[in-house]
Amino acid sequence: MAAHRKPRQRSVPGNTARTAWTIALAGAASATGFDGTGHAEPQLTPAQVKAKVDKLYQEAEVATEQYNGAKEKADAAQRRIRTLQDEAARRTEQLNSARETLGSMAAAHYRDGGIDPALQLALSNDPDRYLDAAEFAERAGNRQAASVAGVRDQLREIEQLRGAARVELTSLQSRQAELRRHKNTITGKLDAARSLLARLTAEERARLQGSGDRAARSSAGTRDALTTPGSTAAQAPNSRAAAAISYAYSKLGSPYVWGATGPDAFDCSGLTQAAYRSAGLSLPRTTYAQIDAGRRVSRSELLPGDLVFFYSGISHVGLYIGNGQMIHAPNPSAPVRVAPLDEMPFAGATRVV
Repeated sequence: MAAHRKPRQRSVPGNTARTAWTIALAGAASATGFDGTGHAEPQLTPAQVKAKVDKLYQEAEVATEQYNGAKEKADAAQRRIRTLQDEAARRTEQLNSARETLGSMAAAHYRDGGIDPALQLALSNDPDRYLDAAEFAERAGNRQAASVAGVRDQLREIEQLRGAARVELTSLQSRQAELRRHKNTITGKLDAARSLLARLTAEERARLQGSGDRAARSSAGTRDALTTPGSTAAQAPNSRAAAAISYAYSKLGSPYVWGATGPDAFDCSGLTQAAYRSAGLSLPRTTYAQIDAGRRVSRSELLPGDLVFFYSGISHVGLYIGNGQMIHAPNPSAPVRVAPLDEMPFAGATRVV
């Protein structure tokens, strides 16, 4: 019987319990997925936290631009579906009217079609009038046949419209699934950034934010001239560029919200799109489409009003305002602000007006 007795569980000593708790914490830390290992992440310095947060923000912005592109296509698919549905409804009304006409013709034919035409001629008091009526009936029959053919054509066209709407609906559902994937990526990156920042003290976070603000304001002693909307707009090559710059200045301090195009919040491409929309020019929604919306210019050729792009994937855009500075919507940690071009890796520029 002793061989079947359940072994007695031993109590866990204090040191062992602490070890088990440490292992559990290490497992929880690895679940964040930053280093891909099963070990607890070492304590990061504020500078290391900032570097990781900046990288997460940049990755989130890549996903944001992909989201914006997918949403633009989804919205277009919805508009096409509505157009197809409206056209199908209009054609259906026409079809119903044609069917009613055919029904009246069929009823009249049934009422009058039981007497042989030769007998009708023989019984007619006015053969000439009868022959005229018969010719009219023949023409009416031809019209009836044409009406039947027209109804068939309408049925075929309506089915084609419905088929096209089904195709667009499938496309829309695919785009909506893509939107959900990008949204999950964005929120995951932003949540990870918030978790990293939460490791810092309030003083450390303020110091990091302050260093970013100082970098954004620095520009070789020309800050006062650059942050005056009137003087910058005067440097613009044309009225539309000046209007876009004035709009961007009016939005300084507005919060960054991914997917937003104003009027109270923006992401980077949403800000440039809104700025030029205020100037009467329609820009595409995404950074990688906006860079092809005008003529490419080199950094040495930049003029106020040009769009300036950053990172190898063209995932960020700002509005150039002269003397090496731009207005842009940076990321969730900072509002719309003036910043130097050197703040990020420059990728290219486009002149849209």
